Amino acid sequence: MQKNFLIITGIVFILEFYVYQAFKTITSNSWLRVGYWAVTLLVYGFFVYELLNFKRSDRDHHRIQVVASVFLIFLVPKLFIVLLLLMEDIARFFNYLFTFFVKPETYFPERRKFVSIIGLAVAAGFSAMIIDGIVFGKYRHRVRRVKLKIAGLPESFKGYKIIQISDIHSGSFFNPEKLQKAVNLINEQNADLVLCTGDMVNNFASEFIPFVPMFAGIKAKDGKFSVLGNHDYGDYAEWKSQGEKAQNVPNLIQLQKEAGFEVLRNEHRIIQKNGERLYILGVENWGLKPFPQYGDLNKAAFGVPANAAKILMSHDPTHFDEIVKHHPANIQLTLSGHTHGMQFGIDLKNVRWSPVQYRYKKWADLYESQGKYLYVNRGFGVIAFPGRVGIEPEITLFELS
Repeated sequence: MQKNFLIITGIVFILEFYVYQAFKTITSNSWLRVGYWAVTLLVYGFFVYELLNFKRSDRDHHRIQVVASVFLIFLVPKLFIVLLLLMEDIARFFNYLFTFFVKPETYFPERRKFVSIIGLAVAAGFSAMIIDGIVFGKYRHRVRRVKLKIAGLPESFKGYKIIQISDIHSGSFFNPEKLQKAVNLINEQNADLVLCTGDMVNNFASEFIPFVPMFAGIKAKDGKFSVLGNHDYGDYAEWKSQGEKAQNVPNLIQLQKEAGFEVLRNEHRIIQKNGERLYILGVENWGLKPFPQYGDLNKAAFGVPANAAKILMSHDPTHFDEIVKHHPANIQLTLSGHTHGMQFGIDLKNVRWSPVQYRYKKWADLYESQGKYLYVNRGFGVIAFPGRVGIEPEITLFELS
């Protein structure tokens, strides 16, 4: 423990030494320098306080969000400054070696100042993006429209509209009423069906209580269904007793029922129109270890004809490649979430990147494999980092054909 503390202290010292050199290079104002150290010491004091007072039993997820926000706004941007100054130092070192036997190295303070200004500007820009993502980004819900052909779709379901939302993480929001605009956006689509693919809460069913009236106002002609995600089981929290934890999922299911959502736990429902059928399947969470593997597609698909049109709700997209696309149930479309697009990245029409892609090959949008489709929703809410930068919260509207 002491060794780790010394290593971290050394890293922090090097980081702050470089950053202060950049700050000192661009200003000689002593008050600004004092202000810099005052803010820096205040931030590190905050982290030490939170570390010493951390309790896993603390059910206030907002504390985690505040720590994550301060870390991303004040510390991560400094890495850009360090990287640029380090590159400049390395370049100067090699220049020194190259000119050692020819002429003395010439020091260019203007170049150092220029690099410092660039580094501070990049850091400030990154901090501004993080602040924007926290204050505004997580509320910029966007409707993504997907027209999709499903094999064997009955004539009565041509043009059928389905809304998918995922990863609400209701415990992450200080002000639930700010999501009313997103709920109104859902209702404006006039969907036939609304499907939620898991993670309604961070850990505790009680997090969803303030959202029940709002989500009860989501309208769908043929009903609203949901499944459980890995966070809904409360596995990442500390409980007073096993009995309390065992009651968490039933409580969440009851609250979702009050909001008009029926939770499918390895089962299916039938939507009928003019005597024709569309099957909606829902499994519990199934993900690669260490995520729980409670999903049972055999049970969910029992009694469903293999050639029937069907849609599966499965929270974790890894389920698709590992199980679903090879399964004899012949699932034409799987809807997942889970990844959030890491809430950070680039999400343009022809350019899509996020650090999460190094963990999940299928992390956002539509994928096709072996004639089967997987759609990965970017998520409705946030977790840990209370914002979104580049990856907007998503409401997906499917139109079947």
